[in-house]
This record gives sequence, C-alpha cells and structure tokens, in this order.
Amino acid sequence: MNSSSSSSSSGKQQQQEEEKEKKRRKQGLGWIEWARGWFQLIYEMFFQRIAASHLENPLPLPSLNDLTCIVTGSTSGIGLQTARQLAESGAHVVMAVRNPKAGHDLVQKWQSEWSGVGLPLNIEVMELNLLSLDSVVRFAEAWNARLGPLHVLINNAGIFSLGEPQRFSKDGYEEHMQVNHLAPALLSILLLPSLIRGSPSRIVNVNSIMHAVGFVDTEDMNVTSGKRKFSSLVGYSSSKLAQIMFSTILQKRLPAEAGINVLCVSPGIVHTNVARDLPRILQAGYRLIPYFIFDAREGSRSSLFAATDPQVPEYCEMLRADDWPVCAYISHDCRPSNASEEAHNLATSHRVWEKTLEMTGLSSDVVEKLLDGEEVQCRYGLKQE
Repeated sequence: MNSSSSSSSSGKQQQQEEEKEKKRRKQGLGWIEWARGWFQLIYEMFFQRIAASHLENPLPLPSLNDLTCIVTGSTSGIGLQTARQLAESGAHVVMAVRNPKAGHDLVQKWQSEWSGVGLPLNIEVMELNLLSLDSVVRFAEAWNARLGPLHVLINNAGIFSLGEPQRFSKDGYEEHMQVNHLAPALLSILLLPSLIRGSPSRIVNVNSIMHAVGFVDTEDMNVTSGKRKFSSLVGYSSSKLAQIMFSTILQKRLPAEAGINVLCVSPGIVHTNVARDLPRILQAGYRLIPYFIFDAREGSRSSLFAATDPQVPEYCEMLRADDWPVCAYISHDCRPSNASEEAHNLATSHRVWEKTLEMTGLSSDVVEKLLDGEEVQCRYGLKQE
C-alpha cells in the first residue's frame, strides 16, 4: 500500500515537472529577437559585398590532391561552383545529386573545358535524393562499403519553395525540414565511419542568415499543429535553425580525438535557382539589385573556405575548449561569426538532437556506437561500417 502510494506520488510529481517544463519552453521568438533577425538579414543583403570586398573571386585554394570531398546538390548554384573549384584544385570530388544524368553531363563539359590545362578532373557522380531517407541510407552504405577515407562532407543541397503550399515527403516530413535538415543530419551521422578514416575531416553545412528569424518547436517539426501558420519562410528558416542546433550537439558528442569538426556557413544572399520560385514582382526586384546580391561563385567562397582553410580546425577546437554553446559559424565574408541568439539555446538544441534521431530512426547512442566501430540500425535500412 505504501509502495503503491509512493509510486503514484512519484508519477504525479514527474508529470507536474514535465508540465512545468513545457510551460517554460518558448512558444516562439520574442519581438526583439524577431526584429534583430530581420535587421541582420536586411543588413547582410545591402552590405555583404562591402564586408566581403577583401575576398578574391574565385577564392584561391591550395593544392587539394589528397582530399576526398562529397558535395550534395552540385548540379546547380553554389554546389556546382563548389564541386568544380574543389576538383580544379586537385580534390577527388563526389557529386551527390538527385539527377545523375545532369551530373554526368556537367562532368563531361568540365573535362572538355579543362583538357590541356592540367590532369583530368577527378570527379564522379552518385545518386542521392534528400526527399527520400531510404536514398540517404543507400548512398551512405555504398560509400562506406568502399572502406576509404572521406575528408570533407559539404551538405550543400537545400530548398526554399517561396510562396508554395506546404508539401510533405514520402517519409511524412515537411519538405523544407527534410531536405534542409533531417536528410543532411542522417547523412552526416551515417558517414561518420568514413570521416573517421579521413581524420582530420570536416562536415560543412551550408546554412543561411535566415536562420535568425527561425524558431524550432520540437513538438511540431512539421508545422501542422496550428500553433503556427505555415509559410515557406517559416519552413525554411526553421529548418536552417534546426540544422545549426543539431550541428552544435553533434560537435559536442564527437570527442576531440575523433578529429571531425562540424561547422555551418552562410553563403550570403545569393542569386540561385531559388529565384525561379519567387513571385514575379520579387523576381523583378532580384534583377534590379544585382550589385548587392552575390552570384553563385561568390556564394561558394564560405563553403570552400570552411572546407579547406588550415585554421578552421583550430577555431573549432577553441570553441570546444571554451564550451561555446553553438557550433562554429563562418559568415559570407569567410570570417568567424555568431549564430542567432536562439541558436545559443542549448536546451532546445538537445531537444532538436533527440527529435532528429527519432525522426530519422536512429538510436540515442548512435554516435558512440559508430565511434566504436559497431553496426547501427535505423528503420530506413541497415548501415554497416
């Protein structure tokens, strides 16, 4: 009787604590944070070219003959420029793309243009569809089966379906959240064995200044509860903030001896294929202010810098030693920057980490298992070292 009463009391107390915790959780950005985020976005648009005036275009790269790099979404925009410049500097580049034919056509074109300039470009194309988590697992299995090193993973692919209605992947997740966050997160985790073999290695996530107006509700990742009205802006900004928060915890879960650094970069405000989805009046505005907006080659500089600069690991380790609450963040001017105030919310970052593992079908100890060389299971397939 006493034992039953004690158990009931303990259960009620736990329930009360959970309810208090829910009440303490933020329901959205405060108006000051929201205003600050929009100010940062507008400021970056009009002054990014001045801030980055010290950078050459294209960004000079060192010899990368010993590097193997995977670049997702590399048939257009920033990813295309990133893949080509890495290859021209000697790296072995894997274009992980949804449309392999488009990738092969690009490689043939580049090889033809590069003929006589130097050795043939070392590029290959592999299929990867981020709207399918099964495709992510198949890609990771195929790559890890080679038992070779991976030095740089650049999670570049992303979507911003401006003005479009809410859509869901076949996995049941809102498309912005899946393509911009869940699929790259799953890919990063599953490729850890290859990144360990390539140590020192890097995971570079192409993010956006728009994370500064984002908010992540881990109980409503699909934005379907009605607490927030969905828009493409909400979907995009939330997914980019979730990416930073997940990257923060991944960096903290990886011991220094693993030799893997995780960082996010902002390419700036870039004229890419996103403009195709803009309303006509905004497309006209896009064309009217070309001076302020980067082209894709300029937008690729922060990714290339994060992937190749020798001081980046030192910067990441300094943040780790200081127990900084957010992962390394490189701005469009290739300088260390600071993510938004909400990105520093470690409690939410931990919840994003846990929810992401749950949504991608991974166990909470997946990183530790992979570091120990164990096999891991997820509902989208079996991943082996």
